[in-house]
Amino acid sequence: MKKKLGLLLVILLAIFLVAGCGEAPAEETPEEIPEEEPEEETGADGTQKLGLGVVTSVAKSTDADFDAGINPTAQADVVMAAVLFDAEEKVVSVTIDNAQTRVAFDEEMQVSTDISQPAETKRELGDDYGMGNISEIGKEWYEQINELENWMIGKTVEEIKNMPVKTRDEAHQNVPDVPELETLVTITVEDYIAAVEYAYNNAIEVESAVTAGLGQNISTARSMGLDEDAEINPLAQVDTVMAAVAFDADGVVVGAQIDNAQIRINYDAEGTVTSDKSAVPKTKVQLGDDYGMGNISEIGKEWYEQIASLEEWMVGKTIDEITGMPVKTRDEAHQNVPDVPELETLVTITVESYLAAVAEAAENAR
Repeated sequence: MKKKLGLLLVILLAIFLVAGCGEAPAEETPEEIPEEEPEEETGADGTQKLGLGVVTSVAKSTDADFDAGINPTAQADVVMAAVLFDAEEKVVSVTIDNAQTRVAFDEEMQVSTDISQPAETKRELGDDYGMGNISEIGKEWYEQINELENWMIGKTVEEIKNMPVKTRDEAHQNVPDVPELETLVTITVEDYIAAVEYAYNNAIEVESAVTAGLGQNISTARSMGLDEDAEINPLAQVDTVMAAVAFDADGVVVGAQIDNAQIRINYDAEGTVTSDKSAVPKTKVQLGDDYGMGNISEIGKEWYEQIASLEEWMVGKTIDEITGMPVKTRDEAHQNVPDVPELETLVTITVESYLAAVAEAAENAR
């Protein structure tokens, strides 16, 4: 009986297996989860920040002393900085430059500087600036500023502002007192730090930026000498256009800030500066409504409003697309006004110098 019962159980088990009911459950393979791409370094609110910093001065302009053989020289100093900040508002890219532009006058108070040529910044002058020959560490200005920029990378503005400094001499009151910069930077840095702080305080939000660059161009062409018959006193005018531009991995513009420091230094017929040398000249953006374009503009928009529209138009475009913008002549003083339908009621200023500065920013991007 037991044998028959055992045989019956064997038969039932065989039937059960043939029917497939006794198959061991297949081992589940977990669904493959794709690896997450590393996120772009963005600001705390999901965006990065791009800033254009500027510091201006005319304090080094000089009066004439014709008896001592000294002719007057106007000097406009414009420090500029393009800075890109990351998720923790730390510097990831910074480029600093200094436009130390001079306009000289002769004994007749006529302009003696060649104002037909664009002026060069300290970075553009390179070895010709001449600091390397007199520097106690044998380094040119552009070499020292590069080292200062490298030191700023990875730091917040507060950390940069709190850099320990020391006095080297009367003209150098704020030289870095940082061990790693001791043999690399002996220039005074207060204006450069101030420009970076200004860039941070006025930064715009950008996304997907991987590089940023600084571009500029400088003209003294509107300077003029004494004309007693027309009752025109000597004037040195220095127009410094600057642009900070951020680019994505494909070289497309993701953000831009443009400004123009239009600095005028007035003289009387005797060669004495009549402008306030202690004043800090404002840029067109800083002047805002006080620049006065809104009252005379055919579209009723101030300069800062028009440049903001131009900057917005540039976002999402390559440099070739930007520099290839169609333009038209509005009048003799405005030969290159945008001829773009979407800007027709937004931008009527001439834009050639602004496009050139943005193109240079692309060349210098890092």
